[in-house]
Amino acid sequence: MSDAAQPTAADVRAAAEAVKAALDRHLAAVENRTGEDDQAVSDAFNALAAAAEVYDERLYHRYDEVTPFEIPEPDDSLPPYAGPEEPHALSVLIRRDYAVAEPERLLAQAQRIADADDDVLSAAGAAAVVGGSVHAALGVLFGEYEPDEIASRHKEFGLEEGDSTLWVSAQDELPEPGEWLSSPFEQADPQQVVCRFDVSAVFDEDDLDQDDLEEQEA
Repeated sequence: MSDAAQPTAADVRAAAEAVKAALDRHLAAVENRTGEDDQAVSDAFNALAAAAEVYDERLYHRYDEVTPFEIPEPDDSLPPYAGPEEPHALSVLIRRDYAVAEPERLLAQAQRIADADDDVLSAAGAAAVVGGSVHAALGVLFGEYEPDEIASRHKEFGLEEGDSTLWVSAQDELPEPGEWLSSPFEQADPQQVVCRFDVSAVFDEDDLDQDDLEEQEA
């Protein structure tokens, strides 16, 4: 988005108010639903998703901030669910990809963390921990922060988001301690997935392609 097209504070506020109104309409539709496939609920859901997307985009471009939630679109790529009807355990499988877009920023942030660590300072010295090694800097960064915090602050650490996915998989019982640690994702069964949330730039590209097609048809 160019500087000329940057949303104003009023634009962001208007988008936030639209989300609030969409939330109210969605709740009212759910409270008055007439069946499992109530069209009013579906329409309210889609309107809420659209309003949330506009707000998230304007918030990001105005303040470089994002919302802490996503409203997922239905995922037709999953096979029919074949897991337990009443799961007694679950696994949450997460993958997030990042590009090291600004190595110097990453090194500086990791060095700051190391400098503040008394254990590091009392050992061989903080400078020896990070130095000019991106590999070491990533170890320091992920050793200090939870993955969710890194995801919300990735630009601050010189990282650029790629694709990400989260699977919630149902199980009959919790595995034994240490049972799967040697290959944590090997036994992931798509038919056990209760819900899945994918984030990818390819979805935005698909939307743009569809918009272009509609313009051509018009």
